[in-house]
Amino acid sequence: MRRPMIVACLLLVFAIEAAPAADDRYWPQWRGPRATGVAPAGDPPTSWSETENVRWKVALPGEGSASPVVWGDRVFVLAAVPAGPGERSGGNFFTRLRRRIMGTVGTGEQLQFMVLAIDRRDGSVVWERTAVSEQPHEGRHGTGSWAPASAVTDGEVVCAFFGSRGVYCYDLDGELQWERDLGDMRIRMGFGEGASPALHGDSLVVVWDHEGQSFITALDKRTGAELWRTDRDEMTSWSTPLVVEAPGGSQVVTSATDGVRSYDLETGRLVWEGEGVTVNAIPSPVAGDGLVYLMSGYRGSRLYAVDLATARGDITGTDAVVWSLDRDTPYVPSPVLYDGTLYFTKSNSGVLSAYDAATGRHLFGPDRLPGIRNLYASPVAAAGRLYVTSRDGATAVLEAGDALSVIGISHLDDEFDASPAIAGGEIYLRGRGHLYCIAAEPL
Repeated sequence: MRRPMIVACLLLVFAIEAAPAADDRYWPQWRGPRATGVAPAGDPPTSWSETENVRWKVALPGEGSASPVVWGDRVFVLAAVPAGPGERSGGNFFTRLRRRIMGTVGTGEQLQFMVLAIDRRDGSVVWERTAVSEQPHEGRHGTGSWAPASAVTDGEVVCAFFGSRGVYCYDLDGELQWERDLGDMRIRMGFGEGASPALHGDSLVVVWDHEGQSFITALDKRTGAELWRTDRDEMTSWSTPLVVEAPGGSQVVTSATDGVRSYDLETGRLVWEGEGVTVNAIPSPVAGDGLVYLMSGYRGSRLYAVDLATARGDITGTDAVVWSLDRDTPYVPSPVLYDGTLYFTKSNSGVLSAYDAATGRHLFGPDRLPGIRNLYASPVAAAGRLYVTSRDGATAVLEAGDALSVIGISHLDDEFDASPAIAGGEIYLRGRGHLYCIAAEPL
């Protein structure tokens, strides 16, 4: 009797260790459950079209480039919906000229900033809430949106950050728990806002980098009370903060033009800092195996890997910088860190490179992906594959590994700037007009 009992116990232990963590089954935040762009428990299809492997396709109100987030049987998306005329915002001659040169737009409309909960099974709207109705005080880039930041959830709350329109936190049934107004941002060149918040434990972390007094703050996820605030000597950035586990406790790593910095999650105290990345810092940091990777690629290229075990104080020129790179880095898309390999695009083009994450050894690239031209969406990965989606509706599916290997190219009849989300056997693609659930089997 004892031998079968021992075997059964061993099988039970193996099953518990092998089962994915609860949030690994979902996509709870910008860049997925581990903020690496990877769905550890995901296995979506490798091909689709408007008539193949589309479980459902639903029209979304208004506009938004916020990526979907997924928990349980729900998908959460944010949108900015026109709600009638507002005050004239054409500006003076010089404002109009700057907008024409820089490709920015204003708005003469009131907008409803909305949170939608959508059923994963059939795409029906479970609930929708208007967080606030307001006319933005500044313009945005012509290729941007008024709802660019992704929501974040932990299965208890879902928090929406609409930048200058405020932070709003709901329970999963759509009941507002709290709201908080952090003020108005003044964004460089009128390009619009964009960084998503990070949620870790009871702390919701927001980076407020703009042309005024920049800061980083942590809010209590249950009440919205400010836990701490630390001023930053920083210009506008659009990079989402990353919470990492490091010797000595949890840290919040930020990437920006004037400096990369890490803060103690409990107190907001600066732990380490180093040289900044390029101007218009957008890509989010990623971390794994004790290293954190920071990069950007506008008007230059900058990437470096930092050892969290040794990074303290000013890390410039120290051994805490394990390796660095000065070419082919991304402008808008964030990188993917998958099975020890760092993948990233060159600027906003369909040109991909891969490096050994631990050593910086070059694996392949920059290689052009067939069918992929311009992209804003960040690549994602699951089940040994990478998914790279272009703005014109094409997605390249690649074998992850040391060499570029294309499985196929799929197409949809929409335009995509939001990054995909993967949960289980589904990949969610948020287009300009529709949200797609791509899946081979019913849920």
